[in-house]
Amino acid sequence: MKLYYAPLACSLADHIALLEAGVSFESERVDLKTKRTASGGDLHDVTPKGYVPVLVLDDSEILTENIAILDWLASQHPQLGGNGPLGRTRVLEALAFISTELHRSFKPMWHASSDADRAKATRIIGDHFDFLSQGLTTDYLFGENPSVADFYLFVMLLWAEKFAIPVPPQMVGLRARMKARPAVRRAMEREGLI
Repeated sequence: MKLYYAPLACSLADHIALLEAGVSFESERVDLKTKRTASGGDLHDVTPKGYVPVLVLDDSEILTENIAILDWLASQHPQLGGNGPLGRTRVLEALAFISTELHRSFKPMWHASSDADRAKATRIIGDHFDFLSQGLTTDYLFGENPSVADFYLFVMLLWAEKFAIPVPPQMVGLRARMKARPAVRRAMEREGLI
C-alpha cells in the first residue's frame, strides 16, 4: 500500500490509522500547491482529483476521500471502528459530520479571507466542537479506544490549535490523549510536524 499525503492535511488521519493498525505501507509527500510528489511525479497521474489523501492498495486499486479511506481501514482492522450493531454506522455518522461540517468550516482559515469571514468561521467551528464534546463521555468518541473518527477529529483539533480557535475542555483532553499515542507521534514525526 502507498499513502499520498501532505503534512497537516486531513491525510494525517489516514497516516495515523495505518500506523495504529500496524499495516506495512509506503508514503509519499505531496506539495498541495504544485501537485508534485516528493519523487517528482504529478499527483494527477495517480488520481485526476489532484488532492490528498490517496491510498493505493496492493492490488493497485485507488481510494480517495477521507471518509472512504478511513471506513475501508476500519473494515479491514475492526479495532479502528465502532462496536455493537450500529458501530460502523455511528463511526460513519461521525466521519461525515467531521468532513462535511467541521473540516469544511476551516476553509476561510486556510485561504485568503476577510477578518469577518475568519471570525464567522471561528464561531461555527467552535459550535461544531461544542456539539461533538457533548457526546464525549469516555476517552474517545466511541469508548476507551480510538476509532478512525477520532483520528480525523484529532487533525481538526490540530487545525484549531494552529489557528488559536478555542475548543471545549473535553476536546483539549482528547487532543492531548491523541498526541501521547505512539502511532500519532510517529505519523507526526514522519510528516515533519514534530
